[in-house]
Amino acid sequence: MTDMPLLQADSSISCAISGPATQCANRDAIYLDYAATTPVDPAVARTMNDFLTVDGAFGNPASATHAFGHAASEAVGSARQEVASLLFSQPEEIIWTSGATEAINLALKGAALARQECGDHIVTSALEHRAVLDSTAWLETQGFATTHVKPDGTGTITAENLSKALRPSTIVVSLMHVNNETGTVTDIAALEPLVRQCGALLHVDAVQGAARLSMEDIAAADMISISAHKMYGPKGVGALRVRGRLRAELVPQIHGGGQELGLRSGTLPTHQIAGMGHAARLVRQRRTTDAKHVRALDRRLCAHVDRIEGVEVNGDRQHRVPGILSVSFAGVEAEALMVALGGVAISSGSACTSAEIEPSHVLLALGYDTDRALSSVRFSFGRFTTAREIDRAGQLVRKTVTALRRIGR
Repeated sequence: MTDMPLLQADSSISCAISGPATQCANRDAIYLDYAATTPVDPAVARTMNDFLTVDGAFGNPASATHAFGHAASEAVGSARQEVASLLFSQPEEIIWTSGATEAINLALKGAALARQECGDHIVTSALEHRAVLDSTAWLETQGFATTHVKPDGTGTITAENLSKALRPSTIVVSLMHVNNETGTVTDIAALEPLVRQCGALLHVDAVQGAARLSMEDIAAADMISISAHKMYGPKGVGALRVRGRLRAELVPQIHGGGQELGLRSGTLPTHQIAGMGHAARLVRQRRTTDAKHVRALDRRLCAHVDRIEGVEVNGDRQHRVPGILSVSFAGVEAEALMVALGGVAISSGSACTSAEIEPSHVLLALGYDTDRALSSVRFSFGRFTTAREIDRAGQLVRKTVTALRRIGR
């Protein structure tokens, strides 16, 4: 392989397995893949630990006959309030799930199946996460039809394009608030009236926006999906915000003990829910501080990227959230760049599809050709990223891109 000498020279990460845990031997490794998952905030981890062992509130929150269950139930209730506050909602509107993927499945399948007598048409965009695209594809096997709104050249879903997609038979519209690959922001507040006019329900995938933007602009949506591990909380827990009138309508996708008003059966994981609640509170408390920090890092990284020839920013450079930057390096394959960088953790697109070496469906939807899509990588960073890490990563990327281009000649 032509990139092996470069890999040996520039690789800076070395991990060794010791006991049950994998620990990185080189602490100089740089994590710039926050859009895939964020580190759990240490304060959140400490909170979670309080609900795990015999000394903590480890009881089943559904056990109403003893103090152990009561303590766990109170923790779940407090976390529900914190997530509701994050989403400008009421606590009773929060339904716990195993993550955003399940929340999206419940929202789309639950709403479509409940409203199929009103229509059979679903609208989403070509930019959505696979959880949305695959859920609507399954609904098509059940007799529903889906229209995928195309973005404009900047990756924006416009009111004009959405209007063309809506029909009298449209029952659900699902749109992403912040794109997970390009960081482009969809103006949900401007599009929501169009959805209302046709009588459809609006679902918003707010996974990437929850830790980066105020949720007030999307609060009018009927359903909102979020995930804890994208906002400095634990993996394995998420939530679906469901407007009051809808809770009685959604068709459950998991059946069992009838938890979560019958919409999502299963014993609630108190430690994860408590962690998500604490993470939500920290997001609200640190919103201004985190945003200022990430904006400064974003400017710093863009300055490094702009020094490299043959670089194009994917999506709308201006109308995106700081902290998610997708760029294409002409003449350099993304996979080769990621391997050669070694100690800098970045992504070639959505983490859920990065195991497949194929062009990003998001970048292709923007009208980019296959070569540009395959030469694109995503940098994403957040609360715990340092300026030193950004500078070091920027220098390594420039050096590595130059070396790979030289090898490829």
